[in-house]
Amino acid sequence: MSKYTTGEMAKLCGVSVRTVQYYDSRGILLPSQLSEGGRRLYSEKDLERMKFICFLRDLDLPINSIKELLAEENFDEVLAILLDEQEKKLRLEIEERRSQLEKLCGLKQFLKKSATFSMESIGDIASIMENRKKLRSIYLRMIAVGIVMDAVEIGTLILWILKGIWWPFALGMCVVCGMGIGISRFYVKRVAYICPECHKVFKPNFRQMFFTKHTPSTRKLKCVSCGYHGFCVETYGGEEKEK
Repeated sequence: MSKYTTGEMAKLCGVSVRTVQYYDSRGILLPSQLSEGGRRLYSEKDLERMKFICFLRDLDLPINSIKELLAEENFDEVLAILLDEQEKKLRLEIEERRSQLEKLCGLKQFLKKSATFSMESIGDIASIMENRKKLRSIYLRMIAVGIVMDAVEIGTLILWILKGIWWPFALGMCVVCGMGIGISRFYVKRVAYICPECHKVFKPNFRQMFFTKHTPSTRKLKCVSCGYHGFCVETYGGEEKEK
């Protein structure tokens, strides 16, 4: 039966000698025997155990958890639980990293477009990015309502053309107008704008919202705080309104 020294174990498992010694000191990889000169010798079974430990460490499982796992009689059940918990932890970390990456990319894009920046403007970017998911939810609702409106309008128009029945179209247009007004009010109540000059968040009135120039993320408005007139950045403002 093959016997391996500490150095050989380290080489076969792709780790340092100090790592093997550390696992020995923590009691999760004890040598099968000692040579006459007192050198630690490991068996094939020890080598498989070491590879398994390295695999779990690659998954970022803590040493204490691995030690408890190796001492358990119901090994399979405990391992399944540990892996489930580790999966949840890693997915949460991935989400946090993704959020950090989005903020980083947003800041880089802003710096490319702006000749100057300040702590206030960076704060605006952070606020916009935090509210992006809420804004996306508003946009999706508006798209869904728009699809229903189109379906009603087109369906009743086709019925009028093919069957000569006009009243469903007239009724449908009334419904479409009502839905349009309703979704517009929903939108106005839940969005706000950030002034690039004074960095205040404000809500324009209904007329300003729909009779000014705009892009998908900005609208040309007059700030109620400093009087600035120009393109302001859209953000979520529903919580403030609801209070």
